[in-house]
Amino acid sequence: QLQPVESGGGLVQPGGSLRLSCAASGFTSGSYAIAWFRQAPGMEREGVACISSSGGRRDFGDSMKGRFIISEDNARNTVFLQMNSLKPEDTGVYYCAVKLPSGPVCYESPAEYNYWGQGTQVTVSL
Repeated sequence: QLQPVESGGGLVQPGGSLRLSCAASGFTSGSYAIAWFRQAPGMEREGVACISSSGGRRDFGDSMKGRFIISEDNARNTVFLQMNSLKPEDTGVYYCAVKLPSGPVCYESPAEYNYWGQGTQVTVSL
């Protein structure tokens, strides 16, 4: 059973950085998409970024482009989200999600993903 596990969240001041990790082992398919989503209190879950097994990357949110960078370490089956220049509006629970199997593309809709982690809290505040 595939169970993504997120880590790396915490409290950070505005302008600071965090790196989230998603350990997504337990599958052997060569076709997958792994994405980060976030959800602020009272808001819908929104896509942050995605990486596919073809090596393609896609950033979903205009407000995050240039600040958030998704990457992966295939040897460790881990996907990272480097978050820089953090703002208070980046506060929320960040989730890792896996679509398996998947084509060589990324999907922005949370409904496309069939495996979800428990989430990690990110709080940006003084």
